[in-house]
Amino acid sequence: MYSDKHGVRDLVEICAQKGIRTVIISPGSRNAPLTISFHQHPNIECLSIADERSAAFFALGMAQQTGQPVAITCTSGSAALNYAPAIAEAYYQKVPLLILTADRPALWIDQGDGQTIRQQNIFANYIKQSFQLETEVDDKDGLWQVHRIVSEAIDATLLPDCGPVHINLPFSEPLYNTKDYSAIPLPKVITTHPPTRGISETHLHQLAERWNGATKKLIITGQMVPNKALNHALEAIAADPSVAVLTETTSNLYHASFNPCIDRLITSITPDEITQFKPDLLVTCGRAIISKKIKALLRKHAPQAHWHIDPVVTHLDTFQCLTDNIPVAPEKFFKKLAPLAQSPESTFGNTWKGRELLTQEKHHDFLSTCAFSDLKAFELLLQYLPEGSNLQMGNSTSVRYVQLFNQLRGIRYDGNRGTSGIDGATSTAAGAARVNDRPTTIVTGDIGFFYDSNALWNDHLTPNLRIVVVNNGGGGIFRIIDGPTSTAASQQFFETQHQLRAEHLAKTYHIAYTACEDAASLETALSTFYQPTDRPALLEIITPTETNDKILKAYFKHLS
Repeated sequence: MYSDKHGVRDLVEICAQKGIRTVIISPGSRNAPLTISFHQHPNIECLSIADERSAAFFALGMAQQTGQPVAITCTSGSAALNYAPAIAEAYYQKVPLLILTADRPALWIDQGDGQTIRQQNIFANYIKQSFQLETEVDDKDGLWQVHRIVSEAIDATLLPDCGPVHINLPFSEPLYNTKDYSAIPLPKVITTHPPTRGISETHLHQLAERWNGATKKLIITGQMVPNKALNHALEAIAADPSVAVLTETTSNLYHASFNPCIDRLITSITPDEITQFKPDLLVTCGRAIISKKIKALLRKHAPQAHWHIDPVVTHLDTFQCLTDNIPVAPEKFFKKLAPLAQSPESTFGNTWKGRELLTQEKHHDFLSTCAFSDLKAFELLLQYLPEGSNLQMGNSTSVRYVQLFNQLRGIRYDGNRGTSGIDGATSTAAGAARVNDRPTTIVTGDIGFFYDSNALWNDHLTPNLRIVVVNNGGGGIFRIIDGPTSTAASQQFFETQHQLRAEHLAKTYHIAYTACEDAASLETALSTFYQPTDRPALLEIITPTETNDKILKAYFKHLS
């Protein structure tokens, strides 16, 4: 017994046949036909999350981990607008989401009817494709259009690359009637086959000739999901003495020959040494780059050529020196390049690696006597992460502190770096934890945590979720970056100083809570934090507001 709106029944069936297994539903009336029909389908799991903003980030976390589209649906009006932050993040992070917004019939738009806004193309700037679907159909042509549009929309979440796709669905009343479809044939779906992207032998040899002509080659990897094939391909390439590989934590790439902790490394390079570290050829793959220091360095001291490797050409010119788009999967490109690559006489790779090892020594030297602070708290936290776990990183200072520590083998690093907003980090982690057996930790600042506190208003939190809130009494990043502290408005309008604690929120949602304010109590708390429980747990680390920025600046001075 599905909704009596035949188009909705067929939409739900096509979703199931094309692999949609989870739908996050935010309760409402106008989306009742969708709710009733998805809930009735035996192959689709429906989860109810009231806050649309949190619901969308929860879905993003699930899709981020599985690589498969998750559907979200809500009622009409401002409910749809609350999806926008997660949709923008999914768009830039390339995460597959299917957004189904219920709407009022077109004749009621701008006529003073409740919960009625202009919803067609509402996410226009942050969506791969957007469709308006007529659901009040029962004839051959009308159903054919439903079948075609829904198939196209779901395929578009995955091809040619992943991202969010929107279908707006106007419904007229009545909304709750049902119908028995057991005698009506299932809709037929359209199957789209993935494109075969490659590179011609002629083009490959041309690039190999240019590659071999460069004696200083720098590879920088941005955000991406774990990719063993790429990791192996880069290991082979990195054996070339003219190659240096710089990785960010969100690249999820690891090898002893790679150079992690880019900010830590760049800090130590003096103006007189720039020419030693400046590449002739820059090669990038992956998405967002976190390090502002490497962006500043290469924008000011541009290489002769910059190749960006991505299956979908995007003209991603982060360093303002792009010369070549190479539309192929990076693991395939480097694997094909390796047999053609020559190893010229060069010290470029050793120059970068030697400096990375030196700054690593200075890093450990500073932390051996470092007072309790944000920096020390991150050092201790990362030491206690369980092997084979997932780490979700909040934005602003959280992700940047993690970037100062070497990547850990077996840890998957994720963060909402598509748009780099503070909203939704905990909700994303909650969604990610639900589709994993791996321990999943979200480390977030206090402002980001309180901003997304409705992430805890959720009946689908899993016991493998661990929430770490580094509470330094406000937006600590505004004490670190240049500018805000020079104004009289810094504390109130930039830092947003506060005296809030997470304890009562944790109690409200029946989540185990621990607080600590020094290194000894933090180590004690961490020693039991990851023991198996039947509910998530929350650890709040109170750090000194007045000294965190001073310690971090002293750290960078020590490195340089």
